[in-house]
Amino acid sequence: MSQTRKVVVMDSNGKIWTEEQPTPEPESGQLLVEVRASMVSPGSGLGGVKGRRANPEPNPTKRPFGYTNAGVVIGTKGDCDEFSIGDRVSGMGGGYALHATHACIPHNLCAKIPDNVSDAEAASNHLAATALHAVQRGRIVIGESVVVAGLGLVGQLSCQIAQIAGAYVMGLDHFPRRVQIAQEAGVDLPIQLGDVDPVPIAKEFTKGYGMDCGIIAFGGDGTEAFRQIRSMLKTAPDTHKMGRIVIVGGATITHGFAAGVGNVDVISAARTGPGYHDEAYEHGADYPPVFVDWPTQRNLELVLQLMSDGKLKVKPLITDIVPIDQAADACEKLIQTPNEALGVVFTMP
Repeated sequence: MSQTRKVVVMDSNGKIWTEEQPTPEPESGQLLVEVRASMVSPGSGLGGVKGRRANPEPNPTKRPFGYTNAGVVIGTKGDCDEFSIGDRVSGMGGGYALHATHACIPHNLCAKIPDNVSDAEAASNHLAATALHAVQRGRIVIGESVVVAGLGLVGQLSCQIAQIAGAYVMGLDHFPRRVQIAQEAGVDLPIQLGDVDPVPIAKEFTKGYGMDCGIIAFGGDGTEAFRQIRSMLKTAPDTHKMGRIVIVGGATITHGFAAGVGNVDVISAARTGPGYHDEAYEHGADYPPVFVDWPTQRNLELVLQLMSDGKLKVKPLITDIVPIDQAADACEKLIQTPNEALGVVFTMP
């Protein structure tokens, strides 16, 4: 094993580069993974970069970044008995599943990769599990109509997973490339915002019933999207709106509640499911399955199975595959020209 690793670093002023660092040793309950691919999110990964660059600090601090990757187990420490040296695994977690040639990842934040799933596809695991948890939180079931606002990676994956659950899905975004990608991935009705009003389209799409659920899958000001989705939901005879709105992106929403929103369930979907950020769980302390049906590791296993079954399509979402040494340029493409790229994968030498 190499004594050093390549790792992508970002400082607090938004500067990004690749550098050499010592290869870490795994802690108890962790796998040492030789990474083959990692995926960067244009939203949660790079969403705040422009703001930090506009207000630089005089003494910036740096940190490795990334939270979703795939590779091969080359070492373990402690009780990681479900994994063996040589296993292909998909790992997740901020501070763990870095954009790096080697990473130490808690074993409950990893899942084995099916043989027919590529490293690049499996590297989407954290984002896919986040989308799965949003659909689970939204209680989406067969036959329902769902609208997803924001066709970034989590939004695209939310559309597909809602359709796997049996829903009919309309996706909304301002960027034409993202709408095109949603079409290629098989989303029922992707709509480009700006030139059309999606509300009457939603009425026709639902045959007049109204949407059962909406998902807001982007950060920043989500007030207009919230209002738009609310107007698409079902209307009761007493004029109150009914349905669910799930917020999985880091959106800020200003809206009146009670009579101001109607009998609408507003639901927050945090991350990948129970267990993430519980260090005891991450390193091996399982939750009782009878009480917690879908903890993070089970969600990871499920999204990988859906990829293996051909139901969850990640390949259409990948627009760029570049070596880790070119990570800075690839990140700039996502930051400066978001209509030209979506899923960016870094490969390792």
